[in-house]
Amino acid sequence: MNSILQKAESFVLSSLNENLKSAFVYHTFYHTQFVVSKINEIIQEENLSDDEIEIVLLSGWFHDIGYTVDKAKHEDHSIAIAKEFLTKEGFDENKIQQIVACINATKLNETPATLLQKILCDADFAHLAGKNYDKLSRQLKEEFENIGCGTYTDTEWMKENIAVFKQHKYYTKFAILNWNIPKNENLISIKKALKKATKKTKQKAISENRSERSIDTLFRVTLKNHLTLSDIADTKANILLSVNAIIISMALSNLIPKFDNPTNHFLIYPTIIFVLFSVVSMVLSVLATRPSVTSGKFTKEDVANKKVNLLFFGNFHKMKLSEFEAALNVVMNDKDYLYASMTKDLYFLGKVLDRKYKILRWTYSIFMIGIITSVIAFAISYNLLNQ
Repeated sequence: MNSILQKAESFVLSSLNENLKSAFVYHTFYHTQFVVSKINEIIQEENLSDDEIEIVLLSGWFHDIGYTVDKAKHEDHSIAIAKEFLTKEGFDENKIQQIVACINATKLNETPATLLQKILCDADFAHLAGKNYDKLSRQLKEEFENIGCGTYTDTEWMKENIAVFKQHKYYTKFAILNWNIPKNENLISIKKALKKATKKTKQKAISENRSERSIDTLFRVTLKNHLTLSDIADTKANILLSVNAIIISMALSNLIPKFDNPTNHFLIYPTIIFVLFSVVSMVLSVLATRPSVTSGKFTKEDVANKKVNLLFFGNFHKMKLSEFEAALNVVMNDKDYLYASMTKDLYFLGKVLDRKYKILRWTYSIFMIGIITSVIAFAISYNLLNQ
């Protein structure tokens, strides 16, 4: 290796080691060294002069050093650094211009014109045919994320890779003969991986859809059962209310008028007990079916903080339609909020049922105790009368 190439290698190594940001995990000195090694492979099969070999190797060493300055227009920065270094070393101006042209040819959408430019471009993309392409691809993906060039899912990244493979082509005879086949094999592997990932994504989507349907069914069935239980509770309360109303009506119309007769005074206390228990049962029946009153209003902060349940009319019946529609759109577009609202609706409906059935249990118990107590009272009063 001649002196200028040794100096260039040392300069590039030192510059990348000291100035390249840690975010660059692909365009490191390893990549530059890899490109130079691939240039050496190609030039073994090409009939190049010593000057041409020197030019293309120097181009390889400097082609990505611009990343030490900025990722944007890094080729231009690489050219500027190369020109400054080579000029200080007293390198031939004509050769410098050829190096500039080679580096410039590595830009996207540029087509290499000369053999030296083609050699550098082929070496720069030699990794497409590499056995460790998958590893290098992951490094490049990580670098893109680190430097703000885009965040990709694995599926999106594979699609981007396939697009690059389809657009890219090798120019030198050596690359065409030796790298096209492994490059195509890598492309096939990516396509297989993409197909597998796509299938897995579809299966996951189907599974999630089934899971969502299961959740929807769970809420639907549970809410229906709760509403049915609520209807049963209301029906039981209405039955008790009707029965006790009939009892009180009969007591008022048939028993109380008989109190004027002294022989019927024994009916007073049993009747009072009977009516009293019936009144208490009626009151409890009314309490079991009496609805709770809510404010019927909510604020934007309540919606933003997911504190209001818009599935219950009591929380919005005093709101304007436009405000309710805007809030409901927020709920519909937020699956977590929607399920949280359904969960709250189910929970508080359960609390209402708990209250209803507790009162109903007390109502039935009091009604039963009242019947038994009244019958005993009638029996005792009648027995005392006959003694």
